[in-house]
Amino acid sequence: MDNRFFERPILNSPYEYPKQHWELDNHGQPTQRIIHKRRSAEFITPIPRPRKRKDSPNQLQIVFDEGKGLSTEEQQYDPTPIINELRHEVDKWRSRPNPSDWQVTPETARLLQHWRCHRFSDIRPFFCQVEAVETVIWLTEVAPKAGKTGEMFRKHLADANAEANPELARLALKLATGAGKTTVMAMIIAWQTINAVRHPMSKRFTRGFLVVAPGITIRDRLRVLQPNDPDSYYQSRELVPNDMLGELERARIVITNYHAFKLRENVELSKGGRSLLQGRGEPLQTLETEGQMIQRVMPELMGMKNIMVINDEAHHCYREKPERDDEGKLKGDERKEAEKNNEAARLWISGLEAVNRKLGISQVIDLSATPFFLRGSGYAEGTLFPWTMSDFSLMDAIECGIVKLPRVPVADNIPGGEMPKFRNLWEHIGKRMPKKGRGKARNLDPLSLPVELQTALEALYGHYAKTFELWEQSGIGVPPCFIVVCNNTSTSKLVYDYI
Repeated sequence: MDNRFFERPILNSPYEYPKQHWELDNHGQPTQRIIHKRRSAEFITPIPRPRKRKDSPNQLQIVFDEGKGLSTEEQQYDPTPIINELRHEVDKWRSRPNPSDWQVTPETARLLQHWRCHRFSDIRPFFCQVEAVETVIWLTEVAPKAGKTGEMFRKHLADANAEANPELARLALKLATGAGKTTVMAMIIAWQTINAVRHPMSKRFTRGFLVVAPGITIRDRLRVLQPNDPDSYYQSRELVPNDMLGELERARIVITNYHAFKLRENVELSKGGRSLLQGRGEPLQTLETEGQMIQRVMPELMGMKNIMVINDEAHHCYREKPERDDEGKLKGDERKEAEKNNEAARLWISGLEAVNRKLGISQVIDLSATPFFLRGSGYAEGTLFPWTMSDFSLMDAIECGIVKLPRVPVADNIPGGEMPKFRNLWEHIGKRMPKKGRGKARNLDPLSLPVELQTALEALYGHYAKTFELWEQSGIGVPPCFIVVCNNTSTSKLVYDYI
């Protein structure tokens, strides 16, 4: 069968406005037809449910819909036309040839010209990165001067936050994984800092930033956002003109993981010691206060007002819906997962609310490839954060050559069942796999892995071995990489030993 999509998925340059896209049918399948305009932002939920289709007995299908299948029957809502409307306004604004017509500060105009036109010696910003920052700039600097049009977008954001984040002003940017969120963060910090230094009386800009990550590993990778870091993006990636680098030294940037917001014990007491000191009185208050927590986590920002928060992987940060739609519907492992997600989300957003009370937060910029409410949040699973205002999807990233083309299993050699088991392997083997902790796997035999997992590994490794041989024959010095992602260290030890 002729399948031009898989033979040549890349249609656009990663550095230019996407001018064409592959058409998808109602089932999310490529029709092999190229549409000569940019793809619209269309999605409902990122979790497609399996579909039984009489017209595809061999399951020759791959889902690229990013949400045209629903994870819950009750979840049917408008696919956020606000994103397409704002994209149209930003496009019109970008096309103005004269910087004096951009309605931004001279410093912002200079940065925009640099990002769009500078001849970068090495890594050049992708169009999607520049567009994401342009969206924030348009909403901050242009919208207040854009009459009813600007007011419409600002009101949408205000209403969305009033319902879900009453104490915070959040703005979400959706960027496919691999599209370079860290570069976007650096560009936003540069834009804000340079303007704050040169316009110290303006309330639109700040030089204080709190960057929050979901874990230590990601937190440590974000050090490149510090202007004095040896690998700082501002200089190494030429994100700021040389004569503006000096202003960046005045930025105060704290990079942390949300776990740091948890209040710690001021006094370490044993259970017996606590009981002795407490006696018959009120429980002892030995936890640090919000002020002490903020002093510990972000001493560099103390004394500053209206700082900007940048959330990485922001889909882990939300306030649970008071009137829950899913109360009592989750059971077993699903319920445990939801409770864990909610505990983490509650800690993250409560920390930001504390910072807002003590220091003041001007704006929260959320970055995520999946800015959707998680299972158990009280919202229908996969509901898009309503404060999402920019979207560069996985399909956009594929068609621009930014990310690799994912493949979904369409067949396997395990008989039985309508869907290939490799397509959702964990569903078939999860209950037979070891629990968390390397110690749990110490005495387990790798050959005891479920046959479905062994078969999948054999199939994947067989493909890897063929590729390895082809690369070796072609004289490629770097071998291909074979990666298996596991759910915990116990499983990963078993899979490693098996391979």
